[in-house]
Amino acid sequence: MKFFGLPLFILLSFPYLLQANLSSDYYTKSCPEFEQTLVQIVTDKQIAAPTTAAGTLRLFFHDCMVDGCDASILVASTPRKTSERDADINRSLPGDAFEVITRVKTALELKCPNVVSCSDILVGATRSLITMVGGPKVNVKFGRKDSLVSDMSRVEGKLARPNMTMDHIISIFESRGLTVQEMVALVGAHTIGFSHCKEFASRIFNKSGENGPVGMNPKYAAELRKLCANYTKDEEMSAFNDVFTPGKFDNMYYKNLKHGYGLLQSDHAIAFDNRTRSLVDLYAANETAFFDAFAKAMEKVSEKNVKTGKLGEVRRRCDQYNDYKG
Repeated sequence: MKFFGLPLFILLSFPYLLQANLSSDYYTKSCPEFEQTLVQIVTDKQIAAPTTAAGTLRLFFHDCMVDGCDASILVASTPRKTSERDADINRSLPGDAFEVITRVKTALELKCPNVVSCSDILVGATRSLITMVGGPKVNVKFGRKDSLVSDMSRVEGKLARPNMTMDHIISIFESRGLTVQEMVALVGAHTIGFSHCKEFASRIFNKSGENGPVGMNPKYAAELRKLCANYTKDEEMSAFNDVFTPGKFDNMYYKNLKHGYGLLQSDHAIAFDNRTRSLVDLYAANETAFFDAFAKAMEKVSEKNVKTGKLGEVRRRCDQYNDYKG
């Protein structure tokens, strides 16, 4: 079997060959209202629910870091198949992020049915929301198809967890073709959004040190302990990743790390590991350098291992495959 004149086994072995069809003007003729519709809906949603930007950015990473940006994270589980979104690490993904993608998809299906993929909507919405909250312009391309598979078993080991060692986190990013420099820039996404108390409870409630966790500002640690005192009874309790400018995309996250205001154990590790510390210092001192590095890394992530041609489909509904029989 051949696609674009090349044997299928070559395309599967070298997935970057599938990226040739992506372009910034992919929908100019097939769905001319794509950009205007997407931007208007995500703008309205962000105004109504200010945490939408952070949630959608997180949804982007949890989709793209597994098997490429293919909207596999959006597929709902069925009695016969548990999808990616029900993997343990994905269960706390916010509803606002899923909702904004659904809204855009619904509107576009009315304007140009069966044309715009859910994966392109997720990438485009993430791009627009980053800029909307003060972040850099990310130049993204379109033309992706949606995955034909979403399997919970494919998630584990492809997404970093807060309690992982820096060696482990670096290895995960490297396995996706990302450098340490790109990893440090992408972690800057923690400049917006929040984390649930259970993700850092073991850090703030440990007994090591009279003033709390090593490397954390003592007063900050004390406030977090008050905030999360009942986290075992209320799993929704959370804290902002960036305590000073939680809703603004800026370089404050890196500045916080240098002064003991890193929320997660992985935040602390990235600030002091010899492989990453100099980059944290750079981005803390130079927001332009951070923005440039973040935008380039996002563009790279958005184009890795995408599905095109017959390796995917344009879903009519983002939460189910086109051949779903109920």
